[in-house]
Amino acid sequence: MALYLVIERFKHGAAPVYQRFAEKGRLAPVGLDYVTSVTDEDVTTCWQIMATDDRALLDRWIAQWSDLVAFEVHPVLSSADAAARMAAREAGEQSS
Repeated sequence: MALYLVIERFKHGAAPVYQRFAEKGRLAPVGLDYVTSVTDEDVTTCWQIMATDDRALLDRWIAQWSDLVAFEVHPVLSSADAAARMAAREAGEQSS
């Protein structure tokens, strides 16, 4: 499953975002999984890790929130996956 770092910047402050979340939930389509999130201390920006095998599901979820949130999306690797990738590269370079 691919991981995405989603940076959310609240357009009109946090209150409308948290109100919608309280009323409707995350609004994520089936197949898009929430992993974890953190916010800054001012609660103006949120960093979420989301997981899916279908990038289009992430776009569908973003559409549900784009009136309240500006989004930036970055594909990311877990630390374990990054270490495995680097080990594989190193092994490939040593066998050349």
